Amino acid sequence: MATTAALLTTGTQPAAGQPGTADFTVVVEDGASTDAAKAAVAAAGGRVLAENAAVGTLTVKAPAAGFVQRVSASDAVLGATGLKPLGAAPTDTPGNREWRVVEREHLGAAAQSPSPAKSPDATAGMDPLDDALWGLKLVRSDKARARQAGDKRVYVGILDTGVDGTHPDIAPNFNRELSRNFTIDIPSDPNGNEVDGPCEFRGCVDPDDHDDNGHGTHVAGTIGAAANGFGISGVAPNVSLVNIRGAQDSGYFFLQPVVDAITYGADIGLDVINMSFYIDPWYMNCLDHPADSPQARLEQRATITAVQRALNYAHRKGVTLIAAGGNNHEDLGNPRTDAASPNYPAGTNYPRAIDNSKCLHLPTEGEHVISVSSLGPSLAKADYSNWGTEQTDLSAPGGWFRDGFGTPWYRTNENLIRSTYPRNVALAEGNIDEAGNVTAKGQSAGVAKYCAGTSCGYYQYLQGTSMAAPHAAGVAALVVSEYGKKDRAHPGTLTLSPDKVEKVLLKTATQRACPFPRTVSYEREGRSAEFTATCEGDARFNGFYGHGIVDAYGAVTRGGSHI
Repeated sequence: MATTAALLTTGTQPAAGQPGTADFTVVVEDGASTDAAKAAVAAAGGRVLAENAAVGTLTVKAPAAGFVQRVSASDAVLGATGLKPLGAAPTDTPGNREWRVVEREHLGAAAQSPSPAKSPDATAGMDPLDDALWGLKLVRSDKARARQAGDKRVYVGILDTGVDGTHPDIAPNFNRELSRNFTIDIPSDPNGNEVDGPCEFRGCVDPDDHDDNGHGTHVAGTIGAAANGFGISGVAPNVSLVNIRGAQDSGYFFLQPVVDAITYGADIGLDVINMSFYIDPWYMNCLDHPADSPQARLEQRATITAVQRALNYAHRKGVTLIAAGGNNHEDLGNPRTDAASPNYPAGTNYPRAIDNSKCLHLPTEGEHVISVSSLGPSLAKADYSNWGTEQTDLSAPGGWFRDGFGTPWYRTNENLIRSTYPRNVALAEGNIDEAGNVTAKGQSAGVAKYCAGTSCGYYQYLQGTSMAAPHAAGVAALVVSEYGKKDRAHPGTLTLSPDKVEKVLLKTATQRACPFPRTVSYEREGRSAEFTATCEGDARFNGFYGHGIVDAYGAVTRGGSHI
């Protein structure tokens, strides 16, 4: 598999600028000469550091003040945006709940039932802790693997905070050679606020098999943890996993690393890319919002264009793109006021009424992206999950801590999704001690440890559409494994048109009608009226479940008739 020729630098993100300078992504205008754009950069006082020719972006260092407006005045430049941490605000701002708050809602809560005891030895095709993976069983991966458990020639990219390639459940399927880290750690922002904290590795660049956050490793385990008689197994336990890291340790995302990761993944022949995040500092990227400054408008226009170009490029190259629908409990076709943007630096946000025709939640609202909503174990839409007929393509298990109201399962860890957990993160978060034993704090959070001989793995519970998307990505990988053909462009791999993969996923999903009554209040679960959601559509397609709940067994046994 050939490495990308589109990037002048791989695995890196320019370091924070000197005083008075900053790093920017400059987007070349459609049909314009890249040389003309470079000349405009120079005229505006900037210096080109790198180029992504696949999507027409330049990474630039320039004077911080006024550069976006100066360079965007050129006919060769569509817009520009600063390279700054992109993600959620460090506070739980009403209207836009930060992903970590949603996914780790169970931490510190009084669980109503104890964490499960160590499971018995694995049966054929399953692993020892799989009895806790209700999501894996809901998508019928346990049944599908009797026919198709995945093919090593199918490659799935994890565009996230990194992947712990040393985890005993990840290592057998992890492709270190192809994995890349497109970020550099940022200890603190220009105002002195901590971002990633002290660098753990020389040069502030984490290894390609490292994850200092845990989010990406959790996603990777759900997709493709090996069925190796150890710990847990994933939805597609025999496929190859590739880390294409685009997020900071802290969970923030930069535009340029995300774009570079997508185009790199397309160039090396990835079959599926999972995207459990959104690109900020704008929760909603809008075109010409009247409340935005001229610079803010240019930044959002640049972001929308660059992301869509990257998605188009990956789709043309044969990549199936799967994204989390979002955790902001809103109908993406009728979004509420955006109260948290811009969400970096802290304290710069202001309310913006959202015109749905001009604003996008990216990447899930990008073209060629399969958007996934989140379900709890009762099959109810999770309270936090975004929904709507405009964007929801599929639904999948994402966990819901508050599911099962009125039963012993209400507010229990077992309602969430269990997956792989890096030892270094478990230690840093106080869930294990230096000896590797699960602490009282870890036990309350449902952290599990599994050992065979001297090899030990750790597992944690999380919830979110970030956990739903990898269930769908795993099934997409099984579809390519079952029906894919040899990829002539990348010998030793399989390929299948993403349009065909999507058709199989949608046509074989388990249809589920809207609940009755269609309007669901979550007030008994302790939520405000803002969480109330109305499901529109019928059993074939609706705003809560899309075309249905993704089904691994149906995809590998009936999918052929839809190709």
